[in-house]
Amino acid sequence: MNSELKKGFPAEDETPMMQQYHRIKKEHPDSILFYRMGDFYEMFNEDAKTASGILEIALTSRNKNRSNAVPMCGIPYHSANAYIARLIKAGKRVAICEQVEDPRLAKGLVRREVVRIVTS
Repeated sequence: MNSELKKGFPAEDETPMMQQYHRIKKEHPDSILFYRMGDFYEMFNEDAKTASGILEIALTSRNKNRSNAVPMCGIPYHSANAYIARLIKAGKRVAICEQVEDPRLAKGLVRREVVRIVTS
């Protein structure tokens, strides 16, 4: 898994959520991954950098004050269609990764999977 991680972000520092994200992203390397986190779709690393520029939204980071800061951006899930349309118009593919179990009933990490891929 180390080769999949961005430089300076060792696997032992990676949270279970980020491990899940990287596993799913590996399955969809040519798409911007909309990763559902509660009421938001979040994007990380290169996806976040690309999407934030196209969508004109703030680029921030997880673990801001640590050496393993991860670029991220996010959008509210209820307004996703408008953002997806802008990414598609810019020539991007979008993989929609949903929480496929109720977070209140999950034992540990919420199960997520890509349920749709949007292309032009």
